[in-house]
Amino acid sequence: MACSKRFQSFAFLATLALAGCAGQAPGGAIGDGALPETLTPGAGDNNGGSALPVPAAPGYGKTGGPVALLLPLTGDNAAIGQVLENAAKLALTAPGSPALDVRDTGGTPQGAAAAAQAAIAAGDGLILGPLTSGETQAVAPIAKAAQVNVLAFTNDSTVGAAGVWPLGITPTQQVQRVVQAAQGAGRTQIAALLPDDDFGHHLSDALTAATAADGESAPAVTFFDEGDFSGLNQAVRQMSDFADRGQSIEDQIKAAEDLNTAAGRATADQLRRQPIPPPSFNALFIGATSGDALAEIANLLPYYYVSQPTVQFLGPALWAGLAPAMAQNTVFNGAMYAAPDPADAASFDTDYQTAYGAAPPAIANVGFDAAAIARVAAGNGGYTSTVLTNPNGFAGTDGVMRLEANGAVERGLAVFQVTPGAPVITSPAPTQLPAPPSS
Repeated sequence: MACSKRFQSFAFLATLALAGCAGQAPGGAIGDGALPETLTPGAGDNNGGSALPVPAAPGYGKTGGPVALLLPLTGDNAAIGQVLENAAKLALTAPGSPALDVRDTGGTPQGAAAAAQAAIAAGDGLILGPLTSGETQAVAPIAKAAQVNVLAFTNDSTVGAAGVWPLGITPTQQVQRVVQAAQGAGRTQIAALLPDDDFGHHLSDALTAATAADGESAPAVTFFDEGDFSGLNQAVRQMSDFADRGQSIEDQIKAAEDLNTAAGRATADQLRRQPIPPPSFNALFIGATSGDALAEIANLLPYYYVSQPTVQFLGPALWAGLAPAMAQNTVFNGAMYAAPDPADAASFDTDYQTAYGAAPPAIANVGFDAAAIARVAAGNGGYTSTVLTNPNGFAGTDGVMRLEANGAVERGLAVFQVTPGAPVITSPAPTQLPAPPSS
């Protein structure tokens, strides 16, 4: 199997970065796509507001050896595990790539711990995976005791620590990027309508952190049950503050009509022509990720006089897969979200299709990129924290990324706008991340 063209590009850019000067990196934005944790929302992310872990010593990690790949090759997530194995192998086909030691976790923390112990006993120098947050938490102390670095596939940044990097795109990364774009357009009063689950609450934390970073007021957040349409109506009404904006006018109209006089009817007609005041916010982050919930929200927002362009609608990166359907409803035309530029993965998609006879799902990107980082690191000093946290970072299928010494991961995402037909990029993904403050 020939080395993928995308991997050749990845390796070239990353190798240049390893030899370059961090101060030369131009400005850019930090930012997401499909969530690799389970291919659905739900993973956590709280780096925005909590204390960060202490970085590892620069020499932490191994300088060589095979690369362990911990995946659920049996169990409920076996299909995902196979996709990730395929992608990782595609990244390691070039001459000089490290050997790959694939081990089954069974999709459980106990299985992941056992796989990690076996891999370390076999002399593996770096761990790719496991898939989920719970598995990563089980592997982390085992890897730490052996001073083996971990590139996990989860998008739960709470597992990030010295020597453990979650490579899935996190709620904070996508929220930061789209909020920055909105604020750049003067949309600084933000409200949020979010699902009342882990994903929604992590989006809320990310929104609070993103607005605080720019000195803006904390967003007014309203949570809803994505499966309860009657409750969703109440949530949208509450979020819109319609009781103060429009209900008083409706009450006045009813009171005038109840007079049953010519003067009362004239007053009612006059009140009906009075415009409903705009809401107190000029941007609304909508965290819904199901087509049914989004369709219901599209019906409710105009009813409570919340509409674009008065209010800019924002959403999560998972809208990338929903945007064509959303565009069929004019309510969402112009809504924005941050996600990877699919052009970055075009060569990888072609190579995967050629090699395996099927188009890769989005989660394949994280498996490919983790293995490509391993190959680049192996040729540039090994899998140590010094190599992995080079300030220039790496260019992957989901865009540029930088691994921080404390386990955080920075990403560069594009900003998209929902338009009829297909979404369009209104702010391109950066090709390099801005230099870190310490450089």
